[in-house]
Amino acid sequence: MSLLVTGGVGFVGSHFVRAAVEAGHHVVILDDLSGSAAGGASGSQAECSADGEAISRIAALPGVTLQVGDIGDSALVASLCRQNRVSALLHFAGKIQVGESVRRPELHFDVNFTRALSLLEAARHAGVDNVVFSSTAAVYGTPGHVPIPESARCEPDSPYGRSKRAFEWVLLSAAVAHGIKWAALRYFNAAGAHPDGTMREAHHPETHLIPLALDAALGKGPPLSVFGSDYPTPDGTCVRDYIHVCDLAQAHLLALRQLEHGHSLGPLNLGTGTGYSVRQVLDTAAEVVGRPVPQSMAPRRPGDPPQLVADASSARKRLGFAPARSDLRVLLEDALRSRR
Repeated sequence: MSLLVTGGVGFVGSHFVRAAVEAGHHVVILDDLSGSAAGGASGSQAECSADGEAISRIAALPGVTLQVGDIGDSALVASLCRQNRVSALLHFAGKIQVGESVRRPELHFDVNFTRALSLLEAARHAGVDNVVFSSTAAVYGTPGHVPIPESARCEPDSPYGRSKRAFEWVLLSAAVAHGIKWAALRYFNAAGAHPDGTMREAHHPETHLIPLALDAALGKGPPLSVFGSDYPTPDGTCVRDYIHVCDLAQAHLLALRQLEHGHSLGPLNLGTGTGYSVRQVLDTAAEVVGRPVPQSMAPRRPGDPPQLVADASSARKRLGFAPARSDLRVLLEDALRSRR
């Protein structure tokens, strides 16, 4: 298949691009590079891009075309779809920082909803009717119970989660009105790195726990701030379900195969069903690195639910999805290898 991948030089997007190329697909990446060290800050929709060397490595993969541009540029999107005979859209691009969304909600709705709507319409009018959307567990907000099934009530705590949930409604409506086939893959906590060490998580700025913890332990970053120690969890710190980025990439390929066969999927959780607290992650990181993680306590962040753990049974049944590298220690070892 010929695929249009937005945010394809970002953390999850780049791992998917590599997996898609290895599976024999042709990939056209659309990314404005705004989240990367190599790009500016004007376009603001790159999911979480790496440095210039990593971007060049992704662009050099066989069967990959990199187009720098804005997902809201309808004419560009339509042209890319028609010229490359694109049959599926994989939409990874987006604003992802929860704290930023609380401070600047208009930015998250502009990128994650308004520009995404323009992207979808341009691709649909160019003949693309298969869409895999990079959604998030943040659509659930503070859950009534865990693990969280897809049928749980969606009451997002942050503008980030609300903007992602809003685009899920767009996809559902487009399926009814226009017959598109779609999947909204609700990630829990994406983490890890490619096991060969050549690809890593590199947000600008970095906000994710695992790279911050590893860099602090390695002396490459400042002491880690632990946001909140009084949550209603066993040790008072937030609990999250961590899933390896390579497992996420494989789940997208499985979803794409279902859409190609005419099976619309709707929302699906991508997680492991096992939660780890911030304290457990830091203790395991210290074991993997061989030295403690320098840290200090900080107040809670607005929009952070106490626990987010997936009921991942639907993805297992409908996709045949079984995470292969999402054991916490394996995940941390892969992430450490990439940072060394």
